Amino acid sequence: MSYVAPADVIESMVAAGAAKGKLPIKDLLVRGILSGALLGIATTLAFQTQIQFGKGVTGGIIFPIGFVMIVLLGLELVTGNFAVVPLGVLQRKITLRDLSKNWTWVFVGNLLGGLLYAGLFFATTQAGSAVADRLVAVAEAKTIAYQAQGMTGMREVFFKAVLCNWMVTMGVVMAMTSTSTSGKIVAMWLPIMTFFAQGFEHSVVNMFVIPAGMLFGAHVSLSDWWLWNQIPVTLGNIVGGGLLTGMALYVTYGKFPARVPATGPARETALRPAALASSPADGGG
Repeated sequence: MSYVAPADVIESMVAAGAAKGKLPIKDLLVRGILSGALLGIATTLAFQTQIQFGKGVTGGIIFPIGFVMIVLLGLELVTGNFAVVPLGVLQRKITLRDLSKNWTWVFVGNLLGGLLYAGLFFATTQAGSAVADRLVAVAEAKTIAYQAQGMTGMREVFFKAVLCNWMVTMGVVMAMTSTSTSGKIVAMWLPIMTFFAQGFEHSVVNMFVIPAGMLFGAHVSLSDWWLWNQIPVTLGNIVGGGLLTGMALYVTYGKFPARVPATGPARETALRPAALASSPADGGG
């Protein structure tokens, strides 16, 4: 059977988080750039599908294509890392410094990838086309529409981000519930479709959508983008992925590491298995 039990999935999450924490900056950047661009490509495809069929849910059905490519290729998506990398820290396989390095450089890579595809799409698409107009409308809806509501808008964007990355990171985890490629694709497709179809807020998708909308003429400034979307959405994504997926599953299925004595032979004995453990396998998302 290709099904993997939840307790074993948690072990895979810890292993993936530890492996990601040890990646060099070069790999974090390159894999992050590819992920940002692939999500941008999936977003424009989803918008084109929505325009063609006239129903928003069709975009949700199509969008997971980008996420599937990211996970199967083992690329780096900061939103997925919000759930798995902290588990490597909890198991003392990596340090908080490793976590900070991963989140920082993957975030930068995702941003560069989103900007890269935004520029390429702008160079190949006429202003005033249906997709360009959709990007303008979405960029304004994700920024100045929230701003017009004041703190109500800030609260809305934050909690939409929490809900979004709860589903996105469930996609990362669901991919680990199967050892077959087809099983991974089906399992991860469901939560990713759910978040996109409901219009939740994903920080990496927004790294493409908002700059692309700005290029096509959206009345959005850099401060509008960052203050009313990118910053609160990133914080909400951390809460949704880190607490509602990573920590929630770890608390019920995971095993907390034994307390290590401060000094003495008992400390050496406690640390010896970790020193002899083999390196964990990497995971995407």
